[in-house]
Amino acid sequence: APAIRVRGTTSLTGGNDPLVIIDGVFGDLNMLNAISPADIENFTVLKDASETAQYGSRGASGVIVVTTIKGKNGVKSLSYDGSFGIETVYKNLDMLSASQYRAAAQNLGISILDKGYDTNFIEEMQQSGYTQNHRLSFSNGNEDSNYRASIGVIDQKGIIKNNTMRNYTAKIDAMQNMFNNKLKLEFGMFGSLKENRYVNDYQKTFYSAASYNPTFPNVKNPETGMWDENANANEVHNPLGRLDIDDRETNAFINANARITYSITDDLKLSAFGSYTYNVKENKKYIPTSIKAGLSNRGEAYRGDNKSQSMLANMMLTYKKAFGKHYINALALAEVQRVTNTGFGATVNGFSSDDFLYNNLQAGAVLKWGNNTSYYNNPSLASFMGRVNYSYADKYIVTVNARTDGSSKVGANNKWAFFPSASLAWVLSEEEFMKDIDWLNNLKLRVSFGQSGNDNVGAYQTQGSISGAQYYSFGTNDVIGYVPNNLRNMELGWERTTEYNIGVDFGFLNNRISGSFEYYNRLTEDLIMNKTLPITLGYSSVKANVGSVRNKGF
Repeated sequence: APAIRVRGTTSLTGGNDPLVIIDGVFGDLNMLNAISPADIENFTVLKDASETAQYGSRGASGVIVVTTIKGKNGVKSLSYDGSFGIETVYKNLDMLSASQYRAAAQNLGISILDKGYDTNFIEEMQQSGYTQNHRLSFSNGNEDSNYRASIGVIDQKGIIKNNTMRNYTAKIDAMQNMFNNKLKLEFGMFGSLKENRYVNDYQKTFYSAASYNPTFPNVKNPETGMWDENANANEVHNPLGRLDIDDRETNAFINANARITYSITDDLKLSAFGSYTYNVKENKKYIPTSIKAGLSNRGEAYRGDNKSQSMLANMMLTYKKAFGKHYINALALAEVQRVTNTGFGATVNGFSSDDFLYNNLQAGAVLKWGNNTSYYNNPSLASFMGRVNYSYADKYIVTVNARTDGSSKVGANNKWAFFPSASLAWVLSEEEFMKDIDWLNNLKLRVSFGQSGNDNVGAYQTQGSISGAQYYSFGTNDVIGYVPNNLRNMELGWERTTEYNIGVDFGFLNNRISGSFEYYNRLTEDLIMNKTLPITLGYSSVKANVGSVRNKGF
């Protein structure tokens, strides 16, 4: 799966993906699929410690902040944009033809199984693909209110047969000012439905295609109804047969969020934000009896559901004041989040027909012990934060953050952790001695320090748990026996990242040339890992804070 890393890996066992924030809604990289790229107004990647520390444990691996397009005052619009493109393979591996393959085998004195055909399996797997993208949006607004709505679809047919993707998206935003602009109401909702059909096990499929006997046919054997296979090649399967594996995923995502902002004075505002996210992912797979992978088990069907609900609420008090050359921006925040994850899955074998696929699991004769699973967890996180930003004459800028997070996932004796940060900036281009340099538009020096944490350990990993081990017979009844699964660790704490950052921002020639140079040094300590224990304790390992990792660079 694609991955994004911001300044390297900070955790060896926890999550390293950056936090994604869309219009104040927190999520992971998958949430980016829930909006159309055309709905994005701008996005910012937060990297250094001072920027990410305000998000506490969620921002330990960086933050991607996305702002979407909203309705604007005095602008009424109706727009459509779309695109269509054809995809083909630019270059393929050079494969031996059947005659070249026979000649090579004869020269090497190797006996081969010759089916009498001439098949290039790499090319037989391919097709012409396409990608089409369509989006319709409309909006309107005035001084007191605005709205905007959009719907879209991205449809892809891959260059490999039976590989498709379709993603439907929808988004609506509305804003209303009331009581002479003392009260501002904002509402947003966005969601998506993404349907994928995958090539099952890319590595095995393409390895098989690159090494398969070209004298084998490109169709099923008419006598057996199966794809011809080499029984002696354990790791090489008929690649065209593997394309018959029906491996699908449906991912539905929806979020609703609202914010109420009350202006106590022109400088002091109180806001409340709430967000509800629901995500359900369904996986379906069927391995038919017509290929080697499904023959021994007489077909294999799998279905699994994974559901996640996230509720986030925060209260924020902000104060902004400019007086003379001084400007101050202060913020106080209290926030809670609870996530509920549930899921189940079942794998069944022993089908008399491939026609059912994964839609009739009870048609399978064999459900092995351990092939049906389910889970439930509901971790929670509470946070408090204060931030003060001060600037003088737009030249000297100081920012101080103080945040504390409490997580239900770490040990009972280390639930809470404190994460401070601070930064200094000097805008040299605003100094009088730099004003005469006409070609220089911006020159800023920055230095920052900050700490953040990572609680990305599995729910209940710090508690002693039990699991079903095996069957036991009591008379005529079979029951499941339970055994301790992991050792309790009340002292398991947060992974803590400390980062120092030095940077220079510049802009020349009316900012036609602009950029920045950065140096960072990031040290993550108290890594959450499995610590090996003496076997005499009855456990092989325990989750503990051990080790460290450093990332640094320009």
